[in-house]
Amino acid sequence: MTNDATNQRATHLQKLPIGGEHDLTNPANANSRIATLRDSLESLEIDAILVTDPTNVRYLSGFTGDSSYLFVGRERAEMLSDGRYEIQLSEQCPNLRTVIRPPSQLIMDLVKTVINESGDRRIGIEASDVTLGQYQELCEKCPDVHFVATESVIQRQRMVKDAHEIAIVRQSVQIAQRSFQSLLPMLSTKWSERAIAHELEAKMRFLGAEGASFKPIVAFNAAGALPHYEPADLFLPSQGTVLIDWGARFKGYASDLTRTMTIGTISDKFEHAYQSVLEAQLAAIEAIRPGAEGKDIDRIVREKLEKAGYGKEFNHGLGHGFGLEIHESPRMSPNCEHTLLPGMIITVEPGVYLSGQFGIRIEDDVLVTENGCERLSDLPKGLDDCRLVL
Repeated sequence: MTNDATNQRATHLQKLPIGGEHDLTNPANANSRIATLRDSLESLEIDAILVTDPTNVRYLSGFTGDSSYLFVGRERAEMLSDGRYEIQLSEQCPNLRTVIRPPSQLIMDLVKTVINESGDRRIGIEASDVTLGQYQELCEKCPDVHFVATESVIQRQRMVKDAHEIAIVRQSVQIAQRSFQSLLPMLSTKWSERAIAHELEAKMRFLGAEGASFKPIVAFNAAGALPHYEPADLFLPSQGTVLIDWGARFKGYASDLTRTMTIGTISDKFEHAYQSVLEAQLAAIEAIRPGAEGKDIDRIVREKLEKAGYGKEFNHGLGHGFGLEIHESPRMSPNCEHTLLPGMIITVEPGVYLSGQFGIRIEDDVLVTENGCERLSDLPKGLDDCRLVL
């Protein structure tokens, strides 16, 4: 890219400031989240839980490093780590006791020591994270302890975002949107799918993101019919369609958006399909409220697209939760039993994919509120709003 293009990008992005900082490592958040987890120990019939999933460790403690576990009992909570993170732990987890192992000690030996000191004998482990080998090692090192497999205990807690998390996600969404808006005026037929994806991520980083929340999808024309397409060295057509699916990761939290753009004259077939997807998405958002079932909202969309003649062309779930991970519960799909609650943040992303022709997906990020919902993303999405002029 030329220096002129680089200067153009920097100048434009300086007009798009992101205000307000939210510290993920706020000790008050960690105290509250650990307290909520502790309250669930009795119903799980365990004395303590060993948290090994790095994302769950971060959520509960605010610690952004790795290779560390969190042990939560009914009266105690402590981080198990090594000397590389001693200072970081003191800064990010000032209210948590930390146990630092020396280089000569393995993490499982430290776990054994902490469990023996606790006196707890029924310890929960994260079944989806602990390998069979690790489980066997725990049993060998702590033969008097009964390890209980728990499933998605913390993931269920993470489904409902607190005010602190919602504030961060708002900023993540804004970074993603502003990056997209600053990208569009730069595009020409000299840009490839891959170059657009890279430039979009660069803009998000420039605005304060840690990076993309997933590899951006940029798909021209028929490639848009592949929902998880990998951008290639294909150049922007002078007429056709452009599907862009992207998101920013800000202070650990993701965002996830999709817009389908058009260039030049479009066919009646495309216009009909686009309007059908848009109307289905608007109906889904209108139906989002506390107590609604995700599968019921998914059914609203499927019935509308079926009536429009595209029932078989919508081949994935309507939406998913996101936060510290890009795909979290709750889900909105035919086979998921999730009830929406205030504080959940979900995507709403119906699509129509016509093989060999084009793909259409319109995706927004939506917060479930006490009385309904709030669309966190507000990029225009009408057909006339999504025309590229090269």
